[in-house]
This record gives sequence, C-alpha cells and structure tokens, in this order.
Amino acid sequence: MARRELSPAQLAVVQAVRAALPDAVHVHHVRVACSGGADSLALAAGLAWLDAHEPDPLRRSSGLVVDHGLQDGSTQVAAGVVEVLRGLGLPSASVRVDVQAGADGLEAAARDARYAALAGALTPTGDGANLVLVGHTMDDQAETVLLGLARGSGTRSLAGMPAMWQAGSVTFVRPLLALRRATTRQACVDWGLAPWDDPMNDDDRFARVRARRLLPLIEQALGPGVVEALARTAGLARVDADFLDEQAERSLGQEDGLPVQDGLPVPLVMASPAALRGRIVRAWLARQGITELSFERTQAVLALVDDWHGQAHVDLPGGRRVVRRDDVLWLS
Repeated sequence: MARRELSPAQLAVVQAVRAALPDAVHVHHVRVACSGGADSLALAAGLAWLDAHEPDPLRRSSGLVVDHGLQDGSTQVAAGVVEVLRGLGLPSASVRVDVQAGADGLEAAARDARYAALAGALTPTGDGANLVLVGHTMDDQAETVLLGLARGSGTRSLAGMPAMWQAGSVTFVRPLLALRRATTRQACVDWGLAPWDDPMNDDDRFARVRARRLLPLIEQALGPGVVEALARTAGLARVDADFLDEQAERSLGQEDGLPVQDGLPVPLVMASPAALRGRIVRAWLARQGITELSFERTQAVLALVDDWHGQAHVDLPGGRRVVRRDDVLWLS
C-alpha cells in the first residue's frame, strides 16, 4: 500500500510507530506485544507496514503473543493471533505464562508475568529483543490516572504509564499513548483486521473495567476532553515526580559527605522537605530489594522517623522488617 493510500487512522498509527523506532547504529530486534485486541493489533500492523514500505537493514521485527492461561481456549486464541501477525509479515510466536494471584490481585500478577515474558522470551529467530512495543492508548492512560485519583495516590501514581522504560537490556515503548482507542479500532477496520475482544475487558471484578465504563459518564457530565485532560495531567505529574525522585536520590546519596549505605540516618530524613521524606524511604528500601511499598507501609516507616515512641518494628513484604536503633533505620 502506498503512503498516500493510508487512511487518517492508519497514518496516525504508522507515524506513532515510526517515531518510536530509534535511528539504529546497530541491529535492533523490535518485538511488538500483541494480544489480538484493537490497540496492539493496530500497533503490529503499523510496524509491519513500515517493514514493508520503509525497510531498515538494521531493524528486525517480530511479534509475541502472551497466553496467560486464564480463560478456556486461550491457547487457541493465542495461536490465531500468531497467524494474523504472520499474515502481516511479522515472524511471530506465543508463550504461555503461569499467573498466580498475589497480594496485589490477579490483574497485577498477569501484568508482571506478561512483561517478564516480553523481556525474556526469545524471538522466532532464536534471539532476544532489545526493543518491545506495547499498545496502550490515551484512553488507557486516562483510566490509569483516574484509578490513581480514586486510590488517593501521590504524584508518581498520577503520572500514569511512562512512554518508555528500561527493564535490564530491554527498552519498552508505548508508541500509541497520544492516540485515542477509537483511532486504533478504525485503523484495524481500514487494514481489514478483525480484533479479538478479551472477555476480561468486560469483567466488572476489575477496577480498570469499571473506570473504563465511568469515563464516558464523566464526559457526559463535565463535557468532552476529559480523557485528554487526564492524559495531560499524567504528563505534568510525571515531570514533577521525576524531579522529586531525583532530589530524593541525591539526598540519599550523601550524609555528612559520605554515601548512605545499609542504614538510613534519621537526621537525614528529618532535615529533608516533607515532599521528599517518603521518597527517600522508598529509594533506600529499593536499593535493598524492596520495590513495592504501599502508602500505609511507607507512612509506618516514616513514623519511625518523626513519631518515634519505641515502636518495635515495621513489617514489610517478603518477611522483612525495618527497625530503628538510636538514630538509624535498619532493614532486617
């Protein structure tokens, strides 16, 4: 298909994918994560169009379908999506993951298993990818911000999903965050593709499904543009959160001229602005392997700093605990 024959929706997708692909100075193995839904299917079609019409000898593309095994017939669905991707010209495969619901619920466990598979699985050509494209849209971003607001979360949660992040040697990119879901659906129609609608996207047990249904009602009450405004909020909050996290890392990096090591000095935290104290605690714990910390646990650890009255300890995930000895917090 010539460039001039692209519909507006197809062109928007292709341009978004093109912008996400780096100017390669060495071979890039680009993997598109595809569930078969409209967003990821349009993303895959956009990458396939670029491979056909703007080939790059330093770019090798493939598709990967993650089968979470949470529904009857999921293996057959995954196989069908693989065939669609191969029909687009993308060498593709599926991988089955084991999802065990943890403290954060089934949805979070499935997400963690999916990204682990996307980062670690071999491509159909027998090697790993160093760039993975994920098909989230502006609507997904708005839902994420709305959920953060509903939970009473801080700036980092309101920052929504990053457009790019690193997991080891793999770079993940969300090229479609500036596009609406309606655009990806129209692009699929224009490419003659039939997306698969996951029944779990209509399951009210999941908070994201309820948020998805709530957004049109909010727009009816407040007027159009709510999705765009929430996505814009995410961008603004991310700039602030990145700056504050950087300041927390700097504060944690030095104490009396020496890098903070195992223990966290209480005077360091107390001397910091209130906006940084929780971030300093989380950064300190992250350095020691505690990367998931709820608001309540963060506040409990901070109470060892600014409301110390002899508490024994604060329990953390994984059976670990924070204790205060004199003016230092320790993780045991």
